[in-house]
Amino acid sequence: MDSTITIEELLFLANIPENLHAAFLRVTNGLHQRAKYPKEKVFLLLVKMLHSPKKYAFSKNKITNLAKTIYEEIKNGVEISLTDDGKELLYNEEAVLTLEDRETQPKNAFNLREDKLDYAVFGKEYIEEGALQQMETATSLPISVAGALMPDAHQGYGLPIGGVLATEADKVIPFAVGVDIACRMCLSIFDISPDYLKRESHSLKKILLENTKFGMGGEIGRKYDDSVMDLPQWGATKLIKNLKDKAYRQLGTSGTGNHFVEWGILDVLENDALLDLQVGQYLALLSHSGSRGFGGNVANHYSKMAMQKTVLPKPAAHLAWLDLNSEEGQEYWIGMNLAGEYASANHHEIHNKIARDLHEKPLRMIENHHNFAWKEKLADGREVLVHRKGATPAGLNELGIIPGSMSQPGYVIRGKGNADSLASASHGAGRLMSRTKAFTSTTWSEMNKVLEDSGIQLIGGDLDESPMVYKNIEDVISAQTDLVSVLARFSPKIVRMADPNRKEGRED
Repeated sequence: MDSTITIEELLFLANIPENLHAAFLRVTNGLHQRAKYPKEKVFLLLVKMLHSPKKYAFSKNKITNLAKTIYEEIKNGVEISLTDDGKELLYNEEAVLTLEDRETQPKNAFNLREDKLDYAVFGKEYIEEGALQQMETATSLPISVAGALMPDAHQGYGLPIGGVLATEADKVIPFAVGVDIACRMCLSIFDISPDYLKRESHSLKKILLENTKFGMGGEIGRKYDDSVMDLPQWGATKLIKNLKDKAYRQLGTSGTGNHFVEWGILDVLENDALLDLQVGQYLALLSHSGSRGFGGNVANHYSKMAMQKTVLPKPAAHLAWLDLNSEEGQEYWIGMNLAGEYASANHHEIHNKIARDLHEKPLRMIENHHNFAWKEKLADGREVLVHRKGATPAGLNELGIIPGSMSQPGYVIRGKGNADSLASASHGAGRLMSRTKAFTSTTWSEMNKVLEDSGIQLIGGDLDESPMVYKNIEDVISAQTDLVSVLARFSPKIVRMADPNRKEGRED
């Protein structure tokens, strides 16, 4: 059996009141250690119970007593809900189990191909085995046309983070796009000397705090430009209509996990016509976040639907696709693209407010998605759908941003349009360890020393985003010199992230 189940692991799945921590730990560890349930089975049972506590409270099962307690607490007005991680586990594992229970193989069942596609791996020495295995599975899909794995890759759900997969042009895989649809980067560059950071550090921190809001339920009232909410696509489907009000309230906010807004120094390393900035140093603002609860709900809804429509062997179940010629395929495509527009507007809302309070207009703004699907053509002219799940578009002469960590630099890059990488690059440094492991193998004193030595001020943040849990960004960049040219280096100095709150789970 694995080590003891911790409360941190349970809080990634659900918002559990502190007075119930002991009861949850007693029951889950009883199942894990005495009944010999694997952790994964315990976690799935737990999220099922929390999704339907009444059902479990009035039936005989392994967690009846805990379910009765939860049911009574909820009746008394106590909020006990699943986090996005918990919902993700519930929706997708239930879809797998439902499909496995069918007695006969349905007409929409598919086998994996025996002749796996060859695909390029960049920086293989930096990539864990689990990510390589996931990419092997992805390129075995009957609809797969080409693939590539970036040097920051690590294991995820379905397609690994850092995976790029080209499929037939009319097939889209929701889980190859990711839960945080259109998670993206945005960089504003100001004609202000970096000395301003030292002179006006207090003022810059104040501007950050007044114009950002972090957290899974984060909402903000005052808007700079809410015109994205006028797009006709908000009326396209029932799901989108139901999510519109929440999307409006969350416009201009950031999530948890690795989402951030930070001040830093941009060193432009060469005079480049595309970048259009002189060599030198500039004050810059960098942000990382996505489409908030709107994108997450669209992703979970259509991922579950895809797994019901397309039946695959269990190792590939999360790579189920939707046909773009079908009603549900078109609905997802509309929702995904609307999430892209919304995520972009979300960043602009933050940057515009901060620029206004800074009393400066940026010289330049650079931005890119890195969780999305695009209709593109391969080098041989074939039309495909390219899924980039944690990968930066790097087409010929395309500008993009590859961040590091809270203590490592990020880079402004120009794409080289490399065909082997499907015109892609890494989306960051990439994690060395899971969030759960980070909490048990790093300390605040270690993290604070790294930040102090690097001259970085952190507002919020937690150990699961400590610099030590990320790969060395210089190694990752050096592994993709055939994919991108580096034009500028961004060094973070004042970093704003979600405040420590392990009851919330993570939303990156």
